Amino acid sequence: MNAASFNPALEAALASPIMTAAGWLDGVEFPAERPLINFAQAAPADPPPLRLREVMADAILTKTSAHLYGDVLGNAALRTEIAAHTADLYGAQIGAGNVAVTSGCNQAFAAAVASLAGAGDEVILPTPRYFNHKMWLDMSGVRAIPLPCGAACLPDPLAAEALVTDRTRAIALVTPNNPTGVEYPSELLDAFDDLCARRGLALIVDETYRDFLSRSGPPHGLFNRSDWRERFIHLYSFSKAYRLTGHRVGAIVTGPARLAQIEKFLDTVTICPSQIGQIAALEGLRSLSQFVAGERDELIARRDALRAEFAEGVGGWKMRGSGAYFAYLEHPFGMGSEELAQRLVREQSLLALPGTFFAPDGDPDAQKTLRIAYANVGVAGIVEAMERLRAFVP
Repeated sequence: MNAASFNPALEAALASPIMTAAGWLDGVEFPAERPLINFAQAAPADPPPLRLREVMADAILTKTSAHLYGDVLGNAALRTEIAAHTADLYGAQIGAGNVAVTSGCNQAFAAAVASLAGAGDEVILPTPRYFNHKMWLDMSGVRAIPLPCGAACLPDPLAAEALVTDRTRAIALVTPNNPTGVEYPSELLDAFDDLCARRGLALIVDETYRDFLSRSGPPHGLFNRSDWRERFIHLYSFSKAYRLTGHRVGAIVTGPARLAQIEKFLDTVTICPSQIGQIAALEGLRSLSQFVAGERDELIARRDALRAEFAEGVGGWKMRGSGAYFAYLEHPFGMGSEELAQRLVREQSLLALPGTFFAPDGDPDAQKTLRIAYANVGVAGIVEAMERLRAFVP
């Protein structure tokens, strides 16, 4: 096929980093005494809790509506429950008319961007960044403007304002952050919202990992600002809290005027979210708060185990950030992060993602870093993995 037959924006987008890293496993035989520890993907490997599987199975067998098209913005019962749950968590006034259900949080981001930016426009992304956000912007012809966060892994609102141009449409944040794990303080989010209000921008906040925050109380106060519906776009995922990765259920909470535009995008792309996934998400919100609290406690225990290992020292490695599902590590070696990641697969049976997957081409800082995702690695596996890092000889 002639190369001209490809959409140049799609062709120029990054290849799937997860699939690229998975390819590094091809042909590698891992010794029985040193099995693979996979830190690559931030997704639960276990099925949904039994209660959800029972509800889903019953719906498949007994509910005709579970097999039919539903409302483009999601089923009314789920939208109402999301609104009530979000209002309770943030102490805010939120109604079903502020909620759209999406086919996963990646689609929520795509829909949000489609509602506010077109080809040639700009969205500011703190770096290191979530690679799928960058990929969608590239495919849409929207310029991703990098906002380097430095070793502290926290974006600076003043530095962000210096990047704003007449083509800037939004700033997109992820907290707890992917890839660094860092939790953004409420005051930092306030500062970014002030910036967006001052410059007429939208503020997109992806809170996929919100359920695993280490601090208690509302994650932020953005929903309590009187004009939040005009610019704040909140994104959420049911994949992590309820292990619904394969059922693709996410959500957007924003103003109804923006949802009217988002509805056009969703109607064109998927028509409606998965009925079975929505049924499971609704049941999860209604009955699985204790389950989610247990998942949170387990992930905090894993984070604490990792921090304890670094407190003892891990062969010159440094931890830049950790929390929720992730830790962002700085290595001490004189090689690029992608070379290091591939050598760790072959020599230490460890799979992690290099910092280059989360940064612009040529970013020298990205060559120093790796992301590890410990969603599927227990405390014993984390301790073993740190022993392997200590044992690695460049």
